[in-house]
Amino acid sequence: MANPILVTGAAGRVGGVGRTVTELLLKQGKAVRAMVRNEDERARALRDMGAEVVVGNLLDLDSMHRVIAGCETMYFGMSVSDAYLAATVNAAAVAKHHGVKAFINMSQMTLSQMSITETTASPQHKLHWLAEQTLNWSGLPVVHVRPTVLLEGFFLIFTSDSVRESNQIRLPFGEGKISPVAVEDVALVVAALLGKIYQLTGPQSENMHFYAQEYSKTLGRTITFQDIPVEPWRDELLERGLPVHLVNHLATMADLHRAGRYDRMSDDVLTLTGQGPLSVQEFVRKNAATFTASAKAA
Repeated sequence: MANPILVTGAAGRVGGVGRTVTELLLKQGKAVRAMVRNEDERARALRDMGAEVVVGNLLDLDSMHRVIAGCETMYFGMSVSDAYLAATVNAAAVAKHHGVKAFINMSQMTLSQMSITETTASPQHKLHWLAEQTLNWSGLPVVHVRPTVLLEGFFLIFTSDSVRESNQIRLPFGEGKISPVAVEDVALVVAALLGKIYQLTGPQSENMHFYAQEYSKTLGRTITFQDIPVEPWRDELLERGLPVHLVNHLATMADLHRAGRYDRMSDDVLTLTGQGPLSVQEFVRKNAATFTASAKAA
């Protein structure tokens, strides 16, 4: 029997990269070891799909030996956290010990403009950059995947309420252009990787007024973009209970958007998967119910 492919973060939300990668690999008939933090209904759902589910903690050395042993290929992805660098080093050290032959690392597009002398105000960006350096130094065969902004991130989590309630995309992005990419396209690339750094973007790089028009065409009603200041938005996220580390990262992303730092394009999704990335119209169509008030609510 073939060695299983390890996927960390497999119990993430529906639409998460780790979970989607797991689903794709299983559909391809691959043996998958899905790492989860807890034994719960999400772990049971992964087991029902056919994955070997293993409970582990990226920061716990003993559990990482149990998770990685017997795997020659692994996907490493972790949510925004102040423990990100420690988790990466721990996973890399154990992976090297067990002779992992391919370490697929989920990173961020912003790192391509960072260096030992150039950084951003986001503590997460700094941890991500240091994590990439550590993986490069490790001697592991590492593939870095650097998406821009995930459609399921800002565009679903942070625009659905305002689009549904006031027909507005309310984000502090200014006039900066962006080329967001769908999780399913990122997961398709991860499942097909052969080795180097891949920069993943959606099919367009446009400002938020363009994306508001795409929402309008798909939803059949006028959606506008309302630029808002970064600091009040940051305060609102803190009031919602989001961790300070995460909020500082999101606020930095907003500042970078305003400065045009997400105006990127690449054809890596098409090159690696043979199909074009999901468009914003297709994304909105898939999630139309989330962006639309129900008749009962109306």
